[in-house]
Amino acid sequence: MNGQEILSYVPILMMFLVSLAIATGMVVSSSLFGQKVKSREKLMPYECGKDPVGSARERFSVKFYMVALMFILFDIEAIFFVPWAVVFRKMAEVYSKAFVFLEMLVFIAVLLVGYIYVWKKGILDWK
Repeated sequence: MNGQEILSYVPILMMFLVSLAIATGMVVSSSLFGQKVKSREKLMPYECGKDPVGSARERFSVKFYMVALMFILFDIEAIFFVPWAVVFRKMAEVYSKAFVFLEMLVFIAVLLVGYIYVWKKGILDWK
């Protein structure tokens, strides 16, 4: 890398330093100037506007975690559709349109096989 290429990263570094200074300033000023009155209500855990009931150490069903994992997995894989759609025409200039479209159909088929596998395993059932 030459000096000119390194200088092109200076604005990014400056933006990072400014954002770090602002975040640090907010935390420090809040701790210095904020009210420090503690009460029973303020120290109580907040649960979506409801009073907490029972122990916080309750166990969740493994099904909950599996459904959450499947949602994250398929959500992240679905994000790949957007960049593919954006560059479809540019890729079609280099390769054939049929090849680019078939490539995405293979990706969708892999997702479909994974979805069917998850469905057959019963991970999405809330018995």
